[in-house]
Amino acid sequence: MLERIWEAGPYAVDYLPGRGADLVIAFASVGHDPARPPAPEFIASASGRGTAAHPRPALFVSDESRSWANAPGFEAALEGSLARLRARQEVARIATLGLSMGAFAALVAAQVIPVDLVLAFGPQYSIAPGGVPGETRWAEWTARIAPLRWPVAPLPALAQAWLFHGGVDDLPHALRFEAHPGSEQIIFPAQSHASLVPHLKNRGALSGLIEAARAGDRRRLLRIAASAGGARRAKLFPPGAAAIPR
Repeated sequence: MLERIWEAGPYAVDYLPGRGADLVIAFASVGHDPARPPAPEFIASASGRGTAAHPRPALFVSDESRSWANAPGFEAALEGSLARLRARQEVARIATLGLSMGAFAALVAAQVIPVDLVLAFGPQYSIAPGGVPGETRWAEWTARIAPLRWPVAPLPALAQAWLFHGGVDDLPHALRFEAHPGSEQIIFPAQSHASLVPHLKNRGALSGLIEAARAGDRRRLLRIAASAGGARRAKLFPPGAAAIPR
């Protein structure tokens, strides 16, 4: 059962109890119903269901304003909910996780709290007007964000980050991320922004990718990604070999 441990402004944080000191924080995407706050996502994956890590403690962050972590209170929500959790249990390692807007927020979170690992599925490179030429898919939400504190998704300085992208429609975002120490990108050429995570779930690859990343097993992660049709960006798009799609 999820327990609400933080609610202030547009942010709500729910807690799923578990054992052990490893914590996963999952950030919601914009969701399907604009009249309601986004529902928690990645519940099974965050808690390690179906793996030896289950039940793993997890936090689920929802942003009713759909601000891509720009609305005031994001830092307080993370720091406050983490402090309340630490009062209950030990927290040793933290991984953040999300899809789309949630992936963007998972990257921002690594700038706010001590994060060891980020798993970002379909993160936008930029939500600023003109940040990715021709991008209008999220304009209904992003046009409302002011001030824009995080116009570009930040790559973490201290955490390992894995970014996963659908190649059908997300290359304009994926190829704008610069090479960065500790960060790697996997592109799935046959998948779209919307189909990527469902595809990984259907192939039974999602939990394997997450657990391999948590274990620091890069070779296993790349094998699992390849089995689902993914390849490293550097293999598909060697530096200087192709212009960024527009």
